[in-house]
Amino acid sequence: MSDTPSFFAELKRRNVLRVAAFYAAAGWLLVQITTQVFPFFNISNEIVRGVVVVIALGFPFALAFSWFYELTPQGLRRESEVPRDQSITHHTGRSLDRWIIAVLVLLVIFLLLERFLPNKPATTAAVAPAAGSAAVPTANVEASPAPAPVVAAPAKSIAVLPFENLSEDKANAYFATGMQDEILTRLASIRDLKVISRTSTLKYQSHPEDLKTVGAQLGVASVLEGSVQRAGEQVHINLQLIDARDDSHLWAQSYDREIKDIFAVERDVAQSVADALKAQLMPAEAARVAAAPTQNPAAYDLYLRGMAHFNKAYDQDVLTAAEMPQAIALFEQALAADPKFALADAQMAYAHMFIYFNAPDRTEARLAAARTAVDRALALQPDLGEAHLALGLYHYWGRRDYGPAIEQLQFAREALPNSADVVTLTAAVARRQNRWNDAIIGFRQATLLDPRSSVALDQLALCYATLRRYAEANRVFGQSVALAADPVDERITQAQSVIMWRGDLAPMRAAASELVPGSDAYVGNARSIWVMHWLARDYGAAIAIASSPGGQSWNDQANIALPRSLYLAWAQRAAGNTAAARSAATAALDATRGSLVEQPEDASLHLVLGLAAAELGNKDEALREGRMAVALMPPSRDVFTSPGMLVSLAAIEVRFAETDAAFEHLRQALALPSGLVISSAALKLDPLWDPIRNDPRFAQLLTLGEGPVEIATKP
Repeated sequence: MSDTPSFFAELKRRNVLRVAAFYAAAGWLLVQITTQVFPFFNISNEIVRGVVVVIALGFPFALAFSWFYELTPQGLRRESEVPRDQSITHHTGRSLDRWIIAVLVLLVIFLLLERFLPNKPATTAAVAPAAGSAAVPTANVEASPAPAPVVAAPAKSIAVLPFENLSEDKANAYFATGMQDEILTRLASIRDLKVISRTSTLKYQSHPEDLKTVGAQLGVASVLEGSVQRAGEQVHINLQLIDARDDSHLWAQSYDREIKDIFAVERDVAQSVADALKAQLMPAEAARVAAAPTQNPAAYDLYLRGMAHFNKAYDQDVLTAAEMPQAIALFEQALAADPKFALADAQMAYAHMFIYFNAPDRTEARLAAARTAVDRALALQPDLGEAHLALGLYHYWGRRDYGPAIEQLQFAREALPNSADVVTLTAAVARRQNRWNDAIIGFRQATLLDPRSSVALDQLALCYATLRRYAEANRVFGQSVALAADPVDERITQAQSVIMWRGDLAPMRAAASELVPGSDAYVGNARSIWVMHWLARDYGAAIAIASSPGGQSWNDQANIALPRSLYLAWAQRAAGNTAAARSAATAALDATRGSLVEQPEDASLHLVLGLAAAELGNKDEALREGRMAVALMPPSRDVFTSPGMLVSLAAIEVRFAETDAAFEHLRQALALPSGLVISSAALKLDPLWDPIRNDPRFAQLLTLGEGPVEIATKP
């Protein structure tokens, strides 16, 4: 065998491995100290990053130095010049071992101190109250601030208030709003910051007088104010970061730029604010803050115009049919100007899914358009959080495939750590998976990021109503009404819960009376108004609203979309207009059969066929299709929607005197979280159940639907 030592043995003899371990431990300790201590002395993140880079670059040089040189009693000498019998590398190795242990001990101590010692100054701030707390008294948050629980606002927390539009052309308001949104989005990608969502800040003035109250209501320590003035291709932007606790100025800057340079402004603002708040940026976060979504100013302008329409629909989903198509058209124009504009593709996919779910437009063509757009976005930018969010919606709303939906939402959360939208959607998926405790916790968490918006509160209230915890639902709905962009729309949702709770139609009548017939809000709530007339047995009014112009399909609270013509058929039959009822049912049947060819496993389409066939007296087809709908949407697949399928199947069975089966399916529905589709109060009112009302088993059903659903969940 050769006496030549192996390469690995030589690495050990020359202490290269020990030097590597010592350098790695010492370098990591130095990085931790730098990132924690430098910001305390207002040293910018650029210097912090520079130190980290220098430490990383020094590693290979340290290894090379330990290979080529040896420390001897006479000083440093090249390793090749030291006779083997005079080498003291074994003594040097023992010293290095002691140094490695010492550095590791210091590193452990530092990490323990960082973990267990408080390092965030506390202040008082309000968050959206959880269920059971006092309702927020008013939506006018500046004129009449609401009392709320007091909690500590993190020092690294910020709200970006609406930017004032100082342009002579007031049509440029979309540009000022877009600037606010884009800067907010960049800041929201920084995990070390708490950033409040746009939907909570839009209710405030650009420069409120009482910043301390604003900060308390939003649960933040600082606010960013600004104004934007655009004249042609020139933009003047004035910004200031203010500590809301004592009204002190933390940073301010003015910019005079051309539109083509606007991304540099957004990048500089986000970086400067992060530096002022001493926020630590990971490399991926720094890249997101610095990235420009497009190099084409015209494409960006079209995108901002599209987002103005997108946000209107998002803030009031009754406007979906009116606003989202305009958003999509503008996103398409932006992509025509810049086909590599990944963010525009991602938002367009989101818009398509929003129409699919809320308009509703449950067509394969709509799903295909969304999937094509999101695939383009991810091909261009694989780590784009907005694209992963849109793909999550495709799986959730479009395919009801909740495993991939959760996976995509988790990817989105990595890039968008402050997104209340992502948190809310994740909670909504948990609700469909029968994970009610996770859903309730998630919706409450979303209110911390979006404390002055009704979105998460509305979903939390719907959770309670579904579990037939109606009193809790009503309290949270009250808070949501106070914060809603359209309080009437939210009062109608609350009134639906009250009907299921108490059978009281008065709140619905009061809310509906405030809507203007033919308006977008009226059309968006048409089904709820129809239900009010149906339960009041005012079939003439029900016929009138089902005959009025509006969406071709109506969504119920379980997200089951049925053709408006079916509602018309039911009202016509109840009014004694048999021929008109058959005509409307035939229209629903004909339209649905074509759709079923493209979507053969769509439970809602099978349900439509079953309900329409029942109106036409086709018993075998009606029962077959109704049972197919239930089989395709069992509780194990979607516990939120399946009760509605069971109740609809029971209605078909009642039509054909299949009473044993009807009672069994109603009992199954009442045993599930189903408080939005069936309850004792609703059973007493609904004309659907008149044929079985005198059956002794009906009284037993009423007792089943009185109390909360027995399911493990925290209050």
